[in-house]
Amino acid sequence: MRAVLYTVFALVAFAFNSILCRMALHGGEADAAGFTLVRIVSGAITLIVISYFAGSGKGSQIWERGNWISAFFLFAYAVCFSFAYLGLTAGTGALILFGSVQLTMILVSLIRGEQPSAVEWIGLIVAAGGLVYLVFPGLASPPLVSSLLMAAAGAAWGGYTLRGRGSSSPLADTTGNFVLAVPIAIVVAINYWSDVHLSKQGITLAVLSGAVASGIGYTVWYAALKFHTATTAAILQLSVPAIVAAAGVWFLAETATRRLYIAGGLILGGILLAILGRRK
Repeated sequence: MRAVLYTVFALVAFAFNSILCRMALHGGEADAAGFTLVRIVSGAITLIVISYFAGSGKGSQIWERGNWISAFFLFAYAVCFSFAYLGLTAGTGALILFGSVQLTMILVSLIRGEQPSAVEWIGLIVAAGGLVYLVFPGLASPPLVSSLLMAAAGAAWGGYTLRGRGSSSPLADTTGNFVLAVPIAIVVAINYWSDVHLSKQGITLAVLSGAVASGIGYTVWYAALKFHTATTAAILQLSVPAIVAAAGVWFLAETATRRLYIAGGLILGGILLAILGRRK
């Protein structure tokens, strides 16, 4: 039950990162660099406070659990994600992002010797097919630079996820990674300082993205990873675009279509197959 609760919470948090980012950037409430900086800083502050009161670390111990490589992957995902969505539609961005996550995680797991079962492969194909069916109408000559940035975001997130599978203290490790990512975010923001703009609503959206959907969400995801193989963790994340589409109906007044229901059924059905077919 813990595995289910952790996984569902984390995947919903991932989806709301997309919703919050789209609301801020497309509404002109924030720029990509400024949104990323506030997102990383607010996530770090939130996790430091939670870690302190949870007894996971005090003083210098709070960030000693962080890892510079993981922090770089975390920041690379966040900044590439923000800049890519300036030029991509939501559907196209989701396909490129999670396609890249899939490719990265599954290739690395195969290199490491993990052998997915035939049912897992079928589940992957079904879920990926549902994702393509969901977003395909929006695929119309996406900008090359934005596409490459989103692919880089997916590869970075895949790397961050793989590094988190061995975490013995998800809260401490995630806190440390966020703290180490702050100076990287500051350096990048300084380079774009003349373009940085954040309205009150933009700051609010970025804080919600950083503190809740990212900081807490990524901590829970690290905790959930110990229950999944790399292949299953990759396939599970295919549910995020479907969650984004459903959330768009509620929060962005987007229209629910038959395509959404069919694609959601394929994605969730493929994920179920992959979980049932996972080798012990």
